[in-house]
Amino acid sequence: MCGIVGIYNMPRASGIFPTMLERIAHRGPDAAATRGVEGPGFDVKLGHRRLSIIDLSDAANQPFVKDGHSLVYNGEIYNYNELRQELSALGSTFRTQSDTEVLLEAWRQWGSASLNRLRGMFAFALLNETTGELIIARDPFGIKPLHYAVRGNGLVFGSELKAILPALDNTEMEPIGLLSSLVFGWLPDAYCMWRDVKKLPAGHWASFKPSGRFDLHEYYNVSVEAANACKNFISDDDLADVIEDSVRAHMVADVPVSTFLSGGLDSSLITVLAKRFAGSLDSYTISFRAEDMKLEAMPDDLKYARLVANKFDIRLHEIEITSDIVRDLPRLVDVLDEPIGDAAALNTILICSAARKAGVKVLLSGMGADEMFGGYRKHQAALMSARYRSLPSFIRKAVIEPAVDALPVALFGRGIRPVRFAKRFLTFSNLPEEASFRRSYSFIGESEVDKFVRPDLAPMMRELFDYHSSIYAQGSKMDVVNRMCFTDVRLFMEALNLTYTDRASMSASTEVRVPFIDREVMSAAYAIPGSRKIVGNERKAALKNAAIRTLPKEIVYRPKALFSAPLRAWIRRDLRDQLNELVANGKLVNSGWLDKKYVSEMIAADRAGTSDYSRELWQLLTTESWLRHNNVSPN
Repeated sequence: MCGIVGIYNMPRASGIFPTMLERIAHRGPDAAATRGVEGPGFDVKLGHRRLSIIDLSDAANQPFVKDGHSLVYNGEIYNYNELRQELSALGSTFRTQSDTEVLLEAWRQWGSASLNRLRGMFAFALLNETTGELIIARDPFGIKPLHYAVRGNGLVFGSELKAILPALDNTEMEPIGLLSSLVFGWLPDAYCMWRDVKKLPAGHWASFKPSGRFDLHEYYNVSVEAANACKNFISDDDLADVIEDSVRAHMVADVPVSTFLSGGLDSSLITVLAKRFAGSLDSYTISFRAEDMKLEAMPDDLKYARLVANKFDIRLHEIEITSDIVRDLPRLVDVLDEPIGDAAALNTILICSAARKAGVKVLLSGMGADEMFGGYRKHQAALMSARYRSLPSFIRKAVIEPAVDALPVALFGRGIRPVRFAKRFLTFSNLPEEASFRRSYSFIGESEVDKFVRPDLAPMMRELFDYHSSIYAQGSKMDVVNRMCFTDVRLFMEALNLTYTDRASMSASTEVRVPFIDREVMSAAYAIPGSRKIVGNERKAALKNAAIRTLPKEIVYRPKALFSAPLRAWIRRDLRDQLNELVANGKLVNSGWLDKKYVSEMIAADRAGTSDYSRELWQLLTTESWLRHNNVSPN
C-alpha cells in the first residue's frame, strides 16, 4: 500500500513536486522516489511513497521502470502469483517477486483487458516513455482513491487531494460539493470539494496523451454485473466457500496480517477465517468510556470480541477510545481531505495508530458485508415504511406520529434507542420507495430544502437528489432489497466507508484490506434474492446462514452494533462550546448558506433531549472545521 502523485506537462508545478510528494508521506514511510521523463511533447514527473508489504526488497521500489515503461501504483493484487505464472508462460521475465512488476507486465501483455484479470485493490499510473501516453486506472469498487485535474494539455493526479492542490492555481471550492456534504455527510465520487478536480470513477481507466487528449473508459460496471448475478442461484454453503476463498486471497503478504474485531458477525467471520489460514493471529478492538456508552445507549461489543478471541485462541488487543475530541477534530479534518460526517473515522485513526505502534502494517476489515447482504437498519426500515404507508392516514397522522414526536430521546443521562429510531423512521416513512431510502440516511430531505438553505442553492440540492435517484434506478431489474444494496455499494460504501477507511488507516501508515469487497463475493451476494437477505426481522440472513458453520450462534445472532463513536456524548458535552462558536455562529449561517434559525432550533432541541440531531450537528461542525482549515468561505 502506498501513495502516488504525478504531473504531466505542468512546468510551473515542477518546483513544488517534492512538497506534493511529502504531503502523502504517511501513506508510505518505507521508501520515497521520483522519476522525471521528457520526450516529444511531454514532460512527466512521477512520485511514489512506499509501504512495503509484498517483496520487501529495494528492487520492488517505485517508480518501477522496465522496458520503456514507468509505473507508480497504490494497492495490492492478491492473485499476482497466478498471473505471474501465466505471464511467464507467455514469455514475460521477472526480476522481482512483487505484484508491482506483475501489474506492469499484465498491462504490456493484455492492455486494458488486464484490469478484469486483477483481483485486488489498486490505483495506478503507467507511462509509456516512448509515446508519452499515460494510463491511470482504479479498482472496480473504488477501494483505493485517485484524484486528478486536467489543465489545458496538462494533468496532475494523486492519491489524496492534499497532494495535488499545490499544483493547481486559483482552485475554488465547488458549491455542489459542499452541499453534498451537508445533505449526505459525504460526497459521491461524482463530486469534489474543489472545482475542476475529479475522482477517477471506480471500474474505470483513462489515457492521457501529449496533445492533452483525455479519454475515459469503463471496464467494470457494478449494475451490469449485479443484474447478471441476480439471474443465478447460490446456496449458503457455496456462499461460505466464496467468502473463505476471498479471505484466503487477502492474506497474501510478506508481513504479518492482523484484523479488526468488533465482535460483530462480519469482523468475527473474517477474523476466524484469517486465523485458520495464518495459524496465529493478532486482532484489535475498541472500547469506550462507560459514561459515553450510557448516553449513546451502545451495546457492549467488547464482551463479544473477547468471546471470539477466547474461543479461537486469538490475541486480542483492546484499545479504549478516550479521545480529546476538541483536540483531535482538526486532525480528523486534515486527514479526511473533505468534510465527511462519520465519527467512526476517528476510531479507525486511533485503532490503526495503536496497531502501527505494535508493528502492524496490514489489517483485515469486515467492511462491505452490510452493503452487499442487507445488514443496515435502514434496509429493514425502508421495507417497514412501505407497510407503514399502507395504514390509514388518520392512524398515522393523528395517533402514531404525534405520540412519537412527544417522546424524549434521552432521560436521566441515558439515551433511549427505540425512541431515536422511531423519530428517525417518521422522517422518511411516508415517502415513496427511493425517496424513503434516501432520506433514511441523509441529513436533509426534499421537504426541508427551502427552510434549510439559501433559495438560489435549492436547484443544486435537487440535483443531488436526482443523482441519487439515477443511481437507484440502475437497479430497476433487481428486487427492492438488492436495489438498496446496489445503491449502497455505488454510493454509501464507495464514497463514505471506503473513503474514510483509506484516509484514516493510511494516516497511520497501515493498510486495510476488505475481503467482502471483492468481485467474486459481489457476484455471490447478488445471486441471493432480497427475500433471503432480510427475513422477517432478521437482516443479513443469508450471510448468517453461511457463517454458522464457522462461528458460534451467540455471535452470528447477536444484536447488530454500529462501528461508531460516542457521538451524542461528544455533541452534548465535549463539543458544546465548539457548536456555539463554529455552528451557531459559523461561516455557513453568517454567509446565509444555511438558515440561522433552523440551525439554532436543531441545537436547542438536541440539548433539550426532545430530538436527536447529533449526526446533523456533527456534520455541520465537521464542515465548519473544514472551511476554517482550508481558509475558504461559502459564497
